[in-house]
Amino acid sequence: MLGLLLLFFLGPVILFLIISLFFLPFHFAFYSIFNIFTIPLQLIKIAFNKRLRANHALEHATINVIEERLGCLNLAGMGQDDGFIVQGPVDPYLLESAARVGLERLRRGETDLAIHRRCGTSMLAANLISSVLIIFLLWTFGYFGIFYILLALIAAQLLGPHLGWVMQKYITTSADVEGMEIVGVERKYDNRIFFLGFGSMPGRYFIRTRKYNFL
Repeated sequence: MLGLLLLFFLGPVILFLIISLFFLPFHFAFYSIFNIFTIPLQLIKIAFNKRLRANHALEHATINVIEERLGCLNLAGMGQDDGFIVQGPVDPYLLESAARVGLERLRRGETDLAIHRRCGTSMLAANLISSVLIIFLLWTFGYFGIFYILLALIAAQLLGPHLGWVMQKYITTSADVEGMEIVGVERKYDNRIFFLGFGSMPGRYFIRTRKYNFL
C-alpha cells in the first residue's frame, strides 16, 4: 500500500524530470543560437557608443571607490548615455563624493578603476562562451546530452571572468573621461511600485553626467 502511495505521488514528479532532461539539450541549443546572434550585436552597439562606455567606466570607478572605503555592499550599477544608475544600501552624499573621486582618479590614469569583477559583462561573456561551445558540440557530434551541457557551463564559468575582463577593457568601458563632469545625484523611482502605494525602490540613484566637446 505504501509503495502504491509513493508511486502515486512521486510518479508525476519522476515523469516530469525525465521529460525535462529529454528536452533540456534542445532548450540550450535554441538559447545558444539566440545568444550567438544577439550578444555580438549588443557588444557592437556598446562599442560604438563613447558616452555610454565612459559612463559605464565611471560607474565602475564609483563602486570601486565605495568598496575601498566600506567593503563589498553588493551594489549594482548600469551605465547610460547621460549618466549611470547605482542601486544598493549607500548614502547619496557618499555616492556623489565617490563618483567625483572616481572621476578624478580616472583622469589621473587609474584605468583599473574602470573594471569591476562583478560587472554584467562577465555574465555576458560566460553566456557567449557556453553558447559557442554548445553550438560547436552540436555541429561536431550532431547531438549532445547533459554531459556536454555541463562541460560547456563549467568552461564558461572558468573562462567567463577572463573574457569579461577583456570585454570590459576594450569594448564596454572607456577610461577616457576628459571633459566629463558630474551634474548631481537624483533619486530614481519605480513608477509601478510608487503608483501601487508601496513607495519607491530603496537605494536607487541616478548620477547625471555631461561632457563638453564630446565627439
